[in-house]
Amino acid sequence: MKVTDAEIVISAVSQKQYPNDQLPEVALAGRSNVGKSSFINKLINRKNLARTSSKPGKTQTLNFYKINEAFYFVDVPGYGYAKVSKKEREKWGAMMEEYFETRGTLKAVILITDIRHEPTRDDIQMYDFLKYYEHPVIVIATKLDKIPKGKRPAHIKRTKQTLEMEKDDLLIPFSADTGEGKDEAWGAIRSFIG
Repeated sequence: MKVTDAEIVISAVSQKQYPNDQLPEVALAGRSNVGKSSFINKLINRKNLARTSSKPGKTQTLNFYKINEAFYFVDVPGYGYAKVSKKEREKWGAMMEEYFETRGTLKAVILITDIRHEPTRDDIQMYDFLKYYEHPVIVIATKLDKIPKGKRPAHIKRTKQTLEMEKDDLLIPFSADTGEGKDEAWGAIRSFIG
């Protein structure tokens, strides 16, 4: 997909702030520092629409990025970052729950994992949470360029097995550095946003 227009529309903390133009949405979830911002930026060929940070836990709101006036990427706060207070984490949890539970325009969720490592307990919990609310999930396994080609099938299999992925859900190996997986990711996104 050629992205000609991408802008952040709002950083929301509750339902009343969500955009109400009824455009389809694709949410992005993942551990802090797993590469959500790099993924967004690679997909839309921008260096820094989504701000990357060396400090995990930077995204603390639901960030709505409008793409080509046609749909939204919704970046949700990263999970699994210990330096955030328990109270803060609970606040994020409630905010995310409200969004995933109530948002009618949400078409699919991209769960970003690191292909180099087995999905964490938090990754599994997030996948289960999304399936509980019956959302289609696209798992994007980033950092593909860090794995030798011969070892990739084993890493992909391990991710699918650890998450106990449903067969309708997709897993796309991806590299923000080389762009591998970018076309597949767009293909999957397009199939959900019509």
